[in-house]
Amino acid sequence: MLKHLYPAIAFTLVFALLTGIVFPLTITGLAALLFPWQAKGSFVSGANNQIVGSALIAQEFKSPRYFHSRPSAAGAGYNPTASGGTNLGPTSDKLINGTKDHSFIGIKELVGIYRQENGLAATDPVPVDAVTRSGSGLDADISLQNAQLQAGRVAKARQISDETIKDLIEKKREHRLLGFIGEPRVNVLVLNLALDQVGTNQH
Repeated sequence: MLKHLYPAIAFTLVFALLTGIVFPLTITGLAALLFPWQAKGSFVSGANNQIVGSALIAQEFKSPRYFHSRPSAAGAGYNPTASGGTNLGPTSDKLINGTKDHSFIGIKELVGIYRQENGLAATDPVPVDAVTRSGSGLDADISLQNAQLQAGRVAKARQISDETIKDLIEKKREHRLLGFIGEPRVNVLVLNLALDQVGTNQH
């Protein structure tokens, strides 16, 4: 019996060692060597080199002086420990109209809020990412169209020209991965930190 049991035990121990220790340590080491910033959490620093967040996790910005992230369904909003989407289908009444107690804001209301905040007409189209939650609820990026539509509001609140804001969006633009995966986008936290720097430089 031991003759047949020994190979099974040895096989299990070897693979436990390889997959539970050797492989994770190898991948962790390679990540730290090849992608040190990403491996350490993609942290972003603000004034005085203080860490203000991660480029991978969205934050809520309410002030008209800042670009706003897309809506979130992660916990109470942008909670990295409760990452997740709404799990609502495209025809869901809750997704479209929200709830009566306003505990969940529907797409129709989000569209109205977005248009009002950014001075758009009632018939102006609104970017999809401005009124829908991402699958993780933590999407740190917004589309270029979304950023450009918010530019006028930010420029007015900061008393900066529209051209300055739009030039900043272009400078912070992130291109498609490998040239064909995904869409051009901009990281909201990185863009807002750059905004504050523009204000500092002009004063």
